[in-house]
Amino acid sequence: MIPYGRQEISQGDIDAVVDVLKSDFLTQGPMVPKFERVVADHVGAKHALAVNSATSALHIACLALGLGKDDWLWTSPVTFVASANCGLYCGARVDFVDIDPHTYNLCPVALKAKLERAREEGRLPKVVVAVHLCGQPCNMQAISELAREYGFRVIEDASHAIGGKYQGEFIGNSRYSDITVFSFHPVKIVTTAEGGMAVTNDDGLARKMDLLRSHGITRDPASMTHEPDGPWYYQQVDLGYNYRMTELQAALGVSQMQRLDDFVARRHELAKRYDQLLAELPLTLPWQHPDSYSGLHLYVIRLQLNEIALSHQAVFEALREHGIGVNLHYIPVHTQPHYEKMGFQENDFPQAMAYYREAISIPMYHGLSDQQQDQVVSVLKQVLGKAT
Repeated sequence: MIPYGRQEISQGDIDAVVDVLKSDFLTQGPMVPKFERVVADHVGAKHALAVNSATSALHIACLALGLGKDDWLWTSPVTFVASANCGLYCGARVDFVDIDPHTYNLCPVALKAKLERAREEGRLPKVVVAVHLCGQPCNMQAISELAREYGFRVIEDASHAIGGKYQGEFIGNSRYSDITVFSFHPVKIVTTAEGGMAVTNDDGLARKMDLLRSHGITRDPASMTHEPDGPWYYQQVDLGYNYRMTELQAALGVSQMQRLDDFVARRHELAKRYDQLLAELPLTLPWQHPDSYSGLHLYVIRLQLNEIALSHQAVFEALREHGIGVNLHYIPVHTQPHYEKMGFQENDFPQAMAYYREAISIPMYHGLSDQQQDQVVSVLKQVLGKAT
């Protein structure tokens, strides 16, 4: 089976982790801050806070921005549930903005229209989570301009997008947002097995997230309510969480980051080959905005079902039966039972549902060979040839 995505672990990665296993530090030591500095320097951000998952990063980002009870968080319905759940974790209410039919990201036009209505109704969002689906950045300049006009804060959910660029600059420099979040899950562009990171240029937000990721505990006398009782002393000054990254994960991340540019460049080579090899099939291929250089975490095709005799499900199952480990990213969040209980209905976001009924993620990862890619294309042609 050729998977839709997988990690690439080198001997250098293994050696880096083994070195930590032989060291004095397994949980908190020098590798976590080193990994943070490597990521911050690469993307051009002032601060980076490593945590145990991108979900944790989203949660502490929301808390740092003051999201709380009865506030609103808006995001895209076409994302993993974590992009919305982070608002619920804070006691906030969640709503969605439909996607752009070309990029599949949150649509700035739909966002502006919804903001105009929300201002009249007194329900403007406090936070908007802009998800860079498949690694392609949202129209962050437009979203940032709306943030200034309507007074909301912006989190970039760049779980798919490390190594990508927007307007010629690396995603994560937070030029158009308050905080950017990355994921290092094994199928992502670089991995720490599990792990995530929040990056920001704001000193106050960085201090708040640093506190929240480790139980709300500080050893900094300047942050305490009174002088320390002794060198052993710490204080819990906030209600935080155990969201820390380990030294083992950070060592793997430092090693992987050395190959980030190569990983993304190879994904672009593969995408270009797919674009050429699939051009004549009844498919809508990914469109890239000229302002973007996608991280290309995913390569999503959309079936032109009016030209195909088989259903979406039938094509999906046929590809898997022929050894192509396709997947679907994502089931629109508003259709999940937990969100349906809140009153969301399937037809609330028609572009998201149109995408869901046609989308299939085909294999895309650095280690995918040309021969394996040719096999993917051959099977697609075989399945769609029989279906047309």
